[in-house]
Amino acid sequence: MPAQQLPTPPVPPRVNRDLVTLIITTSPTPSAPSTELLSAVLSSFRAHCPALLEFRVILVIDTYDHITTRARLKKGQVTADFAQKFAAYKDNAKRLILDQYAPAPPGKDADSHGRDMALSSSEAEFGSIQYAKQNNNVPLAISRTRDGRVTFIEPGVRLGFGLAVRSALRLTETPYVWVHQHDWALVADIPIGPLLDIMQEQERHAPAESESDSSPADTAADGMDRQVLTVPVKYVCFPSIRMVSYATSDHVVQFPALRALTNLHKQNFTPRSSAATAPSPEGAAQKIPLTPLFFWHDKPHLATTAHYLALVFPNRMSMLRGAFIEDTAGHRARCEMKDGQWRRWACWLYYPDDGRRLCVRHLKGRTWRGTEAELAKKMEWLQLSER
Repeated sequence: MPAQQLPTPPVPPRVNRDLVTLIITTSPTPSAPSTELLSAVLSSFRAHCPALLEFRVILVIDTYDHITTRARLKKGQVTADFAQKFAAYKDNAKRLILDQYAPAPPGKDADSHGRDMALSSSEAEFGSIQYAKQNNNVPLAISRTRDGRVTFIEPGVRLGFGLAVRSALRLTETPYVWVHQHDWALVADIPIGPLLDIMQEQERHAPAESESDSSPADTAADGMDRQVLTVPVKYVCFPSIRMVSYATSDHVVQFPALRALTNLHKQNFTPRSSAATAPSPEGAAQKIPLTPLFFWHDKPHLATTAHYLALVFPNRMSMLRGAFIEDTAGHRARCEMKDGQWRRWACWLYYPDDGRRLCVRHLKGRTWRGTEAELAKKMEWLQLSER
């Protein structure tokens, strides 16, 4: 008896490559000059979200502040030996991105192709200008392929993650961005096309963001179906190990207002593309689970470009050099959400398997030294333990 043939899984619709710009930030890491970290990230895109390899990409290569006798990467301090390795790393990282996103035409040398770029400069301003004792501006060297598909930003001194993202956002020409640090890998499939459909649909129909979230429990009690509640979706984060079962975690349930918002808005969205096409083999249209998120995280996320610039970077005082977004705007966002302004920030968490499935894994780029160095370190520990 012949084996039963399983139905062919549906092919995800092609995502409009002009909708999203991928922003990748990288900085000094012990694994330099190796690009294993970035290669691992690109491999995870290929496995779990191939569309990210089709979008325009901006790579921000942040740098260090000082050369000292002891490396302290978080403080922007590196050794002289590492400074040489990092110079090589920058070249290697640019070559890796060009090979993936703008490969040289057949018969043309890849190195010469990499140099065929438009050069420009800019500045990243920060802090007060009224009381500053120095010029609070970081010079930026910008290089871009002629078709605008690949852009590199190289600051003269260390920017920090926050200013690195802002510098890239200012060069972004698409309505949405995917922001990705160099040491986070995808570990589950990401339905980026349906997510973009949801973000666009909600943007068309959601009420003005000035409306507060007051009395969400009263609204739910009125019998309103949560599926017809139109709320903005302007930021979607992807769960890591610390965000398992977020909707029932202490970050939510200990705060009555946040708990009520979650009960009201946590839902399975039906993206426009799924509603307009044939249902899945199981007979149901594709559903995208999202739950309200009460923070703005740095970990991989998809967001509306204009929303990002307006709320996270409203002025030069909002982000200091060396600062992270979640340490500044993240806490500001949470405080405002507790005061009834969650709709203004419109932050969501992708929530597959009711929050039990992880989507991203941290590769710990600040301490990881590369495959060979990590293996040598393990062998050294084994030898010491045998003595």
